[in-house]
Amino acid sequence: MNSVVASTSDTPTASAEVVRLLDHGREARAELARLAADNERFRIARDLHDLLGHSLTTITVKAGLAARLGEVDPARARQEIAEVETLARQTLGDVRAAVANYRDVTLAGELATGRQLLRAVGITADLPRAVDMVDPAYQELFGWVVREGLTNIVRHAHASSCAIRLSASGVEITDDGVGGAAPPGNGLSGLRERVAAAGGVVDAGPLEPRGWRLRVQLGPAGPA
Repeated sequence: MNSVVASTSDTPTASAEVVRLLDHGREARAELARLAADNERFRIARDLHDLLGHSLTTITVKAGLAARLGEVDPARARQEIAEVETLARQTLGDVRAAVANYRDVTLAGELATGRQLLRAVGITADLPRAVDMVDPAYQELFGWVVREGLTNIVRHAHASSCAIRLSASGVEITDDGVGGAAPPGNGLSGLRERVAAAGGVVDAGPLEPRGWRLRVQLGPAGPA
C-alpha cells in the first residue's frame, strides 16, 4: 500500500520533469534553427561578395578596354563587349546559384577567366596550364583562392606581373605590385573562413622589396 501511494505521489513530479525536458528540447531546436539561418545568411553574403567582386571587376575592366578600343580597333572592341554581355549573364546565374547553395567554381575555370582578366588590364600572367597535381578535394577551394587573389591584384596591386604556383595541397599567388597593407573589404576574411573550415591556413602579406603574396596550405608540403 505504501509503495502505491509513493508511486502516485511521484507522478506530478515526473510529469513536471517531462514538461521541462520538452521545453528545453523546443528551445534547443529553436536555437539550432536560428544558428542555421544565421549561417546561411553568412554563407550567402560571403558567396555573393566573392562572386560579384570578381565578376564586376572583370566587367568594369573589359568595358573600359572596349571604350578605349572603340575607334582604333572596332573588331576587338566588339569582342570585348560581347564578352561583357556573356559575363553579365553568367554572373546573374552565379548569383541565383549562390542563393540556392549550388556554386560551380572550379580551379581550372578560375585560372582560365583569370588569364583573360589579367590580359585585359595588361598584367603579365604566369599561371599554370594544368591542375591535375592538385588534390581533387581541394580544387574548388583553390578556385575561390585564385578568384579572390586575382581580383585583389587587379583592384589594388598596381602590378605589372603575377604568378600562381600549385601543389597537391597548396596554392600561392604573388605579384610585383605596391604591397603594403591588406586590401580593404571582406574578401580576405571570407577566404580565411573557407580555408579554416577545410582545416587549412592562409598566409597573406607584403613581399620585399615590393609585391604581395597570398598563400593557402592544407597539407604538410608547401606549393611547388
